[in-house]
Amino acid sequence: MGDHFRQLLQEVTTRLDRLAVLADAGGLDTPVEMIRRALEAGGIVQAFGTGHSQAFAMEIAGRAGGLIPTNSIALRDVVVLGGRDASILSGAAALERDPTIVDELWQTIQPHPEDVFVIASNSGVNGSIVGIALAAKERGHGVIAVTSLEHTARVTSRHPSGARLSEVADFVIDNLAPYGDTTVTLDGDIGVGAVSSMTAAFIAQLLTIGVSERIAAAGAVPPIYLSANIPAGDDHNHRLEHQYGERLRRHA
Repeated sequence: MGDHFRQLLQEVTTRLDRLAVLADAGGLDTPVEMIRRALEAGGIVQAFGTGHSQAFAMEIAGRAGGLIPTNSIALRDVVVLGGRDASILSGAAALERDPTIVDELWQTIQPHPEDVFVIASNSGVNGSIVGIALAAKERGHGVIAVTSLEHTARVTSRHPSGARLSEVADFVIDNLAPYGDTTVTLDGDIGVGAVSSMTAAFIAQLLTIGVSERIAAAGAVPPIYLSANIPAGDDHNHRLEHQYGERLRRHA
């Protein structure tokens, strides 16, 4: 059993090392600059992911140590903020594959022209993911994708356009997950040890650090969340959030 734990650790740390080397070499400079320019122009980061990739959007938006001008988009917003009945959420897999949900979901976002979209999907082929990326591009927004290039190259798009997220985005960050996501094989050819959530979370933090470094280097104070569980955290966060009003959604 311990061998499998160590194997997973090796699979994760090797990938995190590769991403750190990529960032050190300037491989993330373009998306970092896209985000910095959006914030400088008064925009915010619109983060979107479905399924387990919702964790990436949560890592980008609304957490301690993260950028304040960020918004997390979720499929449930068509119920929470739109007119859909909650029963639509009972088929989560079908909903994320459905490109027709995009128009309704877009109406709940109402982004400003300066906003930049950061969209995560391991497969990069589901209808809602590709649809939101296309909608953002058509309206002139920058789109940054976080996806598995190995996986997406081996599957067919579920969007009517036939496009994958990696083919729509202005910049693509490979999360380095293998086809099928799992990295450890148990007896009986059972795959476990999925890594895409861990590498995506690391990518989210690399982007946050990179943007914050550039803002600080220009002589400004990066708009970063303090933990709500330390003294004065709430006051600090609410003061900066107030500048963006209802553009920042922070659901329970």
